[in-house]
Amino acid sequence: MKQTFGKNERLCNLRIIGRLFKKGSPEVQTFYLYPFRVLYIYAPEASTPLPQVLFSISKRHFKKAVDRNLIRRRCREAYRLNKSALVALPAETRPSYIAFLYLAKEITSYDVIETAMKQSLKKLEKLPPAFLKEQSNS
Repeated sequence: MKQTFGKNERLCNLRIIGRLFKKGSPEVQTFYLYPFRVLYIYAPEASTPLPQVLFSISKRHFKKAVDRNLIRRRCREAYRLNKSALVALPAETRPSYIAFLYLAKEITSYDVIETAMKQSLKKLEKLPPAFLKEQSNS
């Protein structure tokens, strides 16, 4: 598998981003793993075979765009190198849309970001989709 991060893997659709960040929405699952908060949606109707990903760094904590861009580049690189296990999952059991929110108040090293990204992706692999949970409870 190619280790690329192309345009089709970036989450750009404003309607889907709105769904991800909608407060109290039952379709959005979330978990915290320092320095990330991960939001994700399982959408069987998704048009792309790969999960679409968004990286968000707070302007409140990092006033300079240079700092935000540095962190965003580190996060994207960590995702690009470690996404293979997530992509290998069947399309029904992996999230279709994922948002990584960077919560740390300081610039962390690439090693910290990469280990957190690996752990986050492992957790995403193991978590069953919400609609599968509902079907098993019925």
